[in-house]
Amino acid sequence: MAGWILAGLVALGLWAPLASAGVTDYTVEQHYVGEVWQIVHRSYVDPTFNHQNWFKVRQQYVNRRYQSREETYGAVREMLASLDDPFTRLLDPEQYAAIQTSTSGELTGVGLQIAIDITTGHVLVVSPVEGSPADRAGILPLDRIVEIDHAPTEGMTLDQCAERLRGEAGSEVLIGIEREGQSAPQPLQFLIRRDRIMVNPVSYKISDQDGHKTAYIRLSQFNGNAVTDMAQAIRGLEAQGAERYVLDLRGNPGGLFDAGLAIAKMWLDDGVLVHTADRQGIQESYTADHSALTQDPLIVLTNGGTASSSEILGGALQDNHRALLVGTRTFGKGLIQSLHSLPDGSGVIVTVARYETPAHHDINRRGITPDREVRLPAPLTRAQLGTPEDAQYQAAIALFAETHS
Repeated sequence: MAGWILAGLVALGLWAPLASAGVTDYTVEQHYVGEVWQIVHRSYVDPTFNHQNWFKVRQQYVNRRYQSREETYGAVREMLASLDDPFTRLLDPEQYAAIQTSTSGELTGVGLQIAIDITTGHVLVVSPVEGSPADRAGILPLDRIVEIDHAPTEGMTLDQCAERLRGEAGSEVLIGIEREGQSAPQPLQFLIRRDRIMVNPVSYKISDQDGHKTAYIRLSQFNGNAVTDMAQAIRGLEAQGAERYVLDLRGNPGGLFDAGLAIAKMWLDDGVLVHTADRQGIQESYTADHSALTQDPLIVLTNGGTASSSEILGGALQDNHRALLVGTRTFGKGLIQSLHSLPDGSGVIVTVARYETPAHHDINRRGITPDREVRLPAPLTRAQLGTPEDAQYQAAIALFAETHS
C-alpha cells in the first residue's frame, strides 16, 4: 500500500446517491463538494480548520459550476489542502479501492508505506511491506523518495506520489532515494518491478536462548488478518512451552486502529490501552478486558519505522509496565483518521482525533523512546531478523537476563 494514513480508526460511512432525475450535471458536482465539506465540518480534529472560516470555504467551492468529476476532484483536493494536513485527503475510486484491498491483506505495486514529513515536506518511506519488491530491492524505513521515474517529488502530494508508484504487476518504476549518511552525491536508484503482494502480517519461531524457550514474533502491519494470526501465534507458542517473548514491531507502519487494540489486549490483562481526544477535547479511554493470552515476560523491538497503531501497542505495553522497549525511537504519528465512502466509489480520509499513551504522552512528531536504545551497525536482511546477527534482538535477550534473573 502506498501511504500509511489509514493507520488508525477506520469508519466506513455509507452515503445515499447524490444524483436524481432532473438535476443538471453541475448541480450534482456541487452536491458532491458539499458532501465532502460536510464530512470535514462534522468530524475534523481541528475546530479552527487551520484558522480559517470553514463556512466561507464552502461558499468558495460549492458555488462553482463544475464541468466534470475530474474538475470536481481537483477542487475538493484544493479545498482540503487549505487544512494543511497531509493525512486529510480525497481518494479517487482507484485509490479508494487500493486502500480497501491493502487493509484486507493483498495489494499490487512496489509495497511501500509512505508519508509526508510535515516539517520538511519530504516524502518518507515509513516501511517497505515485508517480502514486497521494494523490500527485496533494499529500500529502508526513513529513506527519502526524491524522484519517481526521474520526476522530482518536491511539491508532490501524498496522492501524487502514490499514483506514480502504483501500477500493474510486471511494470517497472525507477525510484530515486536519499538515505541518511549516504556518501553518494546523487540519489540511489532502484528499478523495481511491481508485483502482487500477499501480506502475511505475523511470523514466529521458538528457540532456546540461555536455557529458556524464547518465542520471537514479528508483526509487520495491522491489516485484516493480524488479529487472528497473532492469536494463533501466541496460542501455538504457549502450547510449545514458550517462557518469554520478543515482539518485533520494527518497520511496522500501523494499520487498523481496532486491530492495534485487540492485539494489545492479548498481552495486557488490565489497564488503559490508549486515550483519544476529539476536537472538543473530549477524551475516550480504551481499556484491557482481562483477556490476555499470556503473562510471560515480554520485550518489544522498535525503530523509526514503528508507527501509528504500532506506537499505540508499544505505548500501552510500556506505560503499563508489561514490556520493555528495545531499539530506537518510533516514528511519531499520534493522529487517527476516519475513512468515508462516497457514492461514485471515491472516498475521503479525515483526521478525526489525536491519541495519547496511557500515561498521557503525546507522541505525535515525537515518537516513543525505548527503555534501552540500541542502534544497528548496518541494515539487516529479513533473514537476519531475530538471529544472533540482530544486535537489537540480542540486546533483548540480554535484558531478559538482567530483569528476570
